[in-house]
Amino acid sequence: MARIAFLGLGRMGAGMAGRMVAAGHEVVVYNRTAAKADELVAQGAVFAATPREASRNAEAIFAMVADDTASRAAWLGADGALAGEYAPGAFAVEFSTISRPWVLELAKHAAAHGLRYLDSPVTGLPEAAAAGRLTLFVGGAAAHLDAARPLLRPLCTDIVRFGEVGSGTSYKLIQNLLGSVQIAATAEALRTAELAGLDLTVVADTLSRGGAASPTVIRMCAEMIGGVHDRDIAFTAALRLKDTRIGVELADAVGTPAALGHTAERIFERVVAAGHGDLSEAKLIDLLRGPAMG
Repeated sequence: MARIAFLGLGRMGAGMAGRMVAAGHEVVVYNRTAAKADELVAQGAVFAATPREASRNAEAIFAMVADDTASRAAWLGADGALAGEYAPGAFAVEFSTISRPWVLELAKHAAAHGLRYLDSPVTGLPEAAAAGRLTLFVGGAAAHLDAARPLLRPLCTDIVRFGEVGSGTSYKLIQNLLGSVQIAATAEALRTAELAGLDLTVVADTLSRGGAASPTVIRMCAEMIGGVHDRDIAFTAALRLKDTRIGVELADAVGTPAALGHTAERIFERVVAAGHGDLSEAKLIDLLRGPAMG
């Protein structure tokens, strides 16, 4: 069994760290809000006050945080993980959905410290994280991934390597940008149906079985019609905006117009600007119902 540092205990990170504990690894966790570690500590994890402390003697350092700012804080600085004294040849795996420029910069920092770096954003909701049913989108050296597979196995049902460092993140941003467009389109379709006097339950059921269906469309139909956006949140509007923003930044960087992506970005900007960033991304439906947003 390995000594693993796990940085970031949001709903996804907590579920993933729990999988590593259940697999019998020695897991040291860090989170800015210490109370979020209580359940994991009860399961056998050890809490560390800083990422540097968490990474001491670690054979692998895993991070699952919200954005570039949180990732930079976790890895760099006097208290960052890269300042720690980890095991020789340790792995550094960034599971977060963050920008490609930061992923490439972080990879250089990790390599300079002798770490074997993988960018490995994930797909799956918090329930999948807790059950070890994620899919990992990996960028990095094939040899590094092969060596890391035994450590990654408790987290996932599939690992897809897209190429060298940065490629896993590029794919994840493409996928999530497509998802953002689908969410906006689903809200628009449901609002159109509502105004046309159709039964939304029938509409959602038919959409979910039709040619336009996708896992995102099916999930959004259920959540938007359910109308409960302040609890049991799988993904917040603020996180959706962040993913959409860095997705269109990637598209812009490679020269793709991304007209639909930019439109989705503006729509989610309005949701967050209205004060609903901490609510479910499905709150978007209320944006289309009027300026008050329900």
